[in-house]
This record gives sequence, structure tokens and C-alpha cells, in this order.
Amino acid sequence: MGEFTSTITSRLDQAYKGLQEARTSGDDFLADTLTAEIEDLRRIAVDNGVPIQC
Repeated sequence: MGEFTSTITSRLDQAYKGLQEARTSGDDFLADTLTAEIEDLRRIAVDNGVPIQC
């Protein structure tokens, strides 16, 4: 796995974990922010041929 792929995968993992925590704590603003970040990271992954699992 290349560094770019590893970085995208790691950032997605962190964002999903953060989203779960934000939802659990009721932080709607953070949840919205992380959802947007996840969407951006997924778009970047697809645009660059990085396989994503979730």
C-alpha cells in the first residue's frame, strides 16, 4: 500500500471514529463537519483509484 493510499485510509478511519463519538455525545456541528470531511476523502479516493471499503 502506497503512502497516499495509507494516508487516505487512515484519515477516513479517524473521521469515521470521530463521527461515531460526535453522534454519541450529541455534537451535531462536529458530526456535520466530519460527514463533509468523509465525503471529501471518499471523493478524493475514488478520483485517484484508491479502493475504499465503507
